[in-house]
Amino acid sequence: MGSERLKIAAIRSGTDPVGKLPDAAFHKWLEEELGCPKCDVNYRMVVDWDQANDRWFETNSRGLVRMLKKAIFMGHGDDHRVTHFETEGVVIKSFVVPRGEAAKK
Repeated sequence: MGSERLKIAAIRSGTDPVGKLPDAAFHKWLEEELGCPKCDVNYRMVVDWDQANDRWFETNSRGLVRMLKKAIFMGHGDDHRVTHFETEGVVIKSFVVPRGEAAKK
């Protein structure tokens, strides 16, 4: 299995997913959290259970995790309005909470 089929979602801690989670019968929340190097914001990663338990997961996910880290770093300048990132091949999809809803929380 290659990383092109692997999808990882990163959800900001303390928020609900804005977009749909990756297709899976069961999801696994990974223990490793991704943090912003400029502040204390953390994102939890979720992936398909079967893919997360594949023996090549660590190798196949390395590039995707690196892309998620960069997206989180770039989101610092926008006050981390993006609460949900998802890998889609070599693209990161971003899901933003609308400004009115962000003010309610």
